[in-house]
Amino acid sequence: MELYLDLHSQPCRSVYLLAKRTGIPFTFKSVDLSAGQQFGEDFGKVSVVRKVPAMKDGDFILTESVAILQYMVEKFPQLVPGHWYPSDLQRRALVNEFLSWQHTALRAHGSKVFWFRAVVPVVTGVAVPKEKMDSALEDLKQTMDLFQSKFLKDSSFIAGEEVSLADLVAIVEIMQPVGTGLDVFEGQPALSAWRERVKKVIGEELFDEAHQSIMNVDCLAKTFQDNGMLEFLKPRINKMFT
Repeated sequence: MELYLDLHSQPCRSVYLLAKRTGIPFTFKSVDLSAGQQFGEDFGKVSVVRKVPAMKDGDFILTESVAILQYMVEKFPQLVPGHWYPSDLQRRALVNEFLSWQHTALRAHGSKVFWFRAVVPVVTGVAVPKEKMDSALEDLKQTMDLFQSKFLKDSSFIAGEEVSLADLVAIVEIMQPVGTGLDVFEGQPALSAWRERVKKVIGEELFDEAHQSIMNVDCLAKTFQDNGMLEFLKPRINKMFT
């Protein structure tokens, strides 16, 4: 099994963490998004959508992170404990509910804040207009509040008392704006306690390893400058504000 990943990407981190934590055998195929490698000829042969993660298992290819996570769980039942994707109908439904919701909520708003704080200023040379930044931060706050009240509630984890794919996907998404210096856990004791429980299950060393690149996003400016991606990204980002 080959996993095509860039650990700056939240979905890539979820796939990587599950595979590493459970001992699923795979070959790490690095796709450097900051260098535009997703647009290269070689990766195009693997994924016509040109996004990561992608998985190649023999001749079989998947290009959506949730599908990859579910595939790995079901392909390696001898390695992946059942709590990651519960067989119980209602607990699995809770996992699926979160996985369906997060795309247009937690992921969308966390990613937007990440781009506004870490990428746009680097590419354009100016800060995002205050009203747009304030709106993005408010959307993220509302989403985080909903995550706690609707999905986490008073449980140890999203689907109950054991960690699941839902928690794995949630934590990598929430860490994205954290990488820009925005501590969304500040003043949130229940959310912070959940984060620590998830980290303990994953293993703190593995968790920190997977998030090392996102916690060092200050390097993006030099990276974009060195690989010529600044000029490539400018027109795309300008469209966001016109």
